[in-house]
Amino acid sequence: MRIVIAGGHGQIALRLERLLSAGGHEVAGVIRKPEQADALREAGAEPVVLDLESASVDEVAAVLRGADAAVFAAGAGPGSSVERKDTVDRGAAVLFADAAERAGVRRYVVVSSMGADTAREGDEVFDAYLRAKGAADDYVRGKAGLDWTVLRPGMLTDDAGTGLVRLEASTGRGPVARDDVAAMLAELVETPGTAGLTLELVGGAVPVAVAVRDVAGN
Repeated sequence: MRIVIAGGHGQIALRLERLLSAGGHEVAGVIRKPEQADALREAGAEPVVLDLESASVDEVAAVLRGADAAVFAAGAGPGSSVERKDTVDRGAAVLFADAAERAGVRRYVVVSSMGADTAREGDEVFDAYLRAKGAADDYVRGKAGLDWTVLRPGMLTDDAGTGLVRLEASTGRGPVARDDVAAMLAELVETPGTAGLTLELVGGAVPVAVAVRDVAGN
C-alpha cells in the first residue's frame, strides 16, 4: 500500500512511518519544514514539504493521488495559539479530507483526541483544541466519499508500548503509549471493516490486532 500521512514529523507519525515502512508499505509524510525531512527518511518515509495551513485542495490532492490510504496526524502542537488550533487541528484536517476525496483515496484514518467535541465549554487553549478536533471529526464523518475511521486516544505517554490496549466506542479516560497508538493506526489502515467507526483507545489487556478484529466484527 501507499500511505500518505499528514503531520509526518509528529511523535506518533514518525513511529507509524517506521512500522509501515518495516511492513513493506510505501509511506510519504507531509511536513511543513524542510529541515524535518531527514527524520522522515530515517523512519523510512518519503518527505513531502507542503504547508497545510496555506496549500490549496488541488496541491494536497496532487500529493495524495495514487495513494491507497491517508492518515491525518497533524496538529498545531503544545504551546500553539487558539488561532492555530483552528487553522491546523480543524482547518488542515478539513483540507486533507477534501483533498483525499478529490484524489479518490477512500481509506482515511484520523488521529483525534478523547473528549473532542464542538460543544466543549471553556476558554482555555485546550478547550479550543477539543472544539477544533470535534469540528474536524464531524466534517470527516460527513464525507460520503471516504471510508473513515476516527481514533481518539487517551492521555499520550512516552512509555514503551506493550501492544495491549482497550479499543471501544467509549473506554473511559486513561493513558496510552504513543507506541501503541502508532501500532493501532497501522492496524486500522489495513482494516477497512472499521470504516464508519469512532473509537477511543487507552492501555488495556487486549493485543492490538485482536482489538481491531473485535470492533471490525471479524
